[in-house]
Amino acid sequence: MSTPATDYSLAELMICANAAAYTDDGEILVTGIGMLPRLAGSLAMKTTNTDIMMTDSEAWVLSEPNPVGNRPADFRQMNETWMGFSRIFDNVWSRKRHITGGPTQIDRFGQANISALGGSYEQPKVQMLGVRGFPGNSISHANTWFVPTHNKRVFVDGECDVVCTIGYNPERLPRGYQMDDIDLRLIITDLCVMDFGGPDHQVRLVSLHPGITAEQVQENTGFEVCIPDQVAVTAAPTVEQLAIIAGLDPHNLRSKQLKDNPPGDRTE
Repeated sequence: MSTPATDYSLAELMICANAAAYTDDGEILVTGIGMLPRLAGSLAMKTTNTDIMMTDSEAWVLSEPNPVGNRPADFRQMNETWMGFSRIFDNVWSRKRHITGGPTQIDRFGQANISALGGSYEQPKVQMLGVRGFPGNSISHANTWFVPTHNKRVFVDGECDVVCTIGYNPERLPRGYQMDDIDLRLIITDLCVMDFGGPDHQVRLVSLHPGITAEQVQENTGFEVCIPDQVAVTAAPTVEQLAIIAGLDPHNLRSKQLKDNPPGDRTE
């Protein structure tokens, strides 16, 4: 029987909430972009969905997820099969992939931006990564968004400054696409878990992290959130999950990912 933990960090709570996004995916390639999403994918692979495939971020599919950080000299990577760059694209186009990415902006349609902020497209105030693989990822397979700091600079009023991904915006649907072709799953933030299950795919509050209120979520979001009459509290990590996370992150790098490493339960 799983035992809920009583002492856990917000980072660990978010890892476990993110891991839950993959439970029913079956055999699928999982890509977690960033330290906490990577640990979430690894946790899911070792617990709720052992069919998950993960790569070493280079050219191998692993039968056991690699721990993060420096590894001992005798560490042996558990390679299962080769998966070079061309095979990654075959996997992407077949919809057999689920990524968790970290956009700089998200709008009410679920459209995301990692490219540029402010100004015009030709002369932005802040130039970032460019769209990278976001357009192809978002039209081809499942996507979950991970937001370490939930505020109105991320969850913007209006559209993103640069629309890098598909979303539930009928004005921007690619030719031949329908709303049902879009697969945006969850939004994991430091305040809550949300999805797109509201009316007309409105962003909906799914669970509140312990000590957080629905009012706090709405106050820090630049558009209206669908808030059900009853909202669950995000499940605490189990003792077993924390032990697995500690094995995946032996140097406790997770404690450095959120400012001041806050506790997962912020109930006063």
